[in-house]
Amino acid sequence: MTSKITYLGDLRTSSIHLQSGTEIFSDAPKDNHGKGEAFSPTDLVANALGSCMISIMAIKSRDLNVDLINSTVSVTKIMQAEPRKIAKIIIVLDLSVSPTEKNKIILERAAMTCPVFLSLNTDIEKEITFNWL
Repeated sequence: MTSKITYLGDLRTSSIHLQSGTEIFSDAPKDNHGKGEAFSPTDLVANALGSCMISIMAIKSRDLNVDLINSTVSVTKIMQAEPRKIAKIIIVLDLSVSPTEKNKIILERAAMTCPVFLSLNTDIEKEITFNWL
């Protein structure tokens, strides 16, 4: 088992990562009867994409002797009304280095093959921008 989720009431959950004990909360968003005081479940999906992409790039960057420390990822999630689901995720990676063109291509391709990217429904539009220093 990966995690255990407890419903806390008021459209809030607590999720415990069993291996580390780390806890995260989620709330229903304000536009769907919630308080919006924490990530919504769909926020977490969109955030997982950005986190996965930069993590896979960082793994690959070790082989290339490229240090991505202090790089950032901005995530924007756009919802569709009917049926309510994620319509689009916009990812902007601001990368703190300027590697060779060859290494840029390798790292960008690695990002586009991260497990979350490959697991998301193909109906979800993904707009990805890589900004290199």
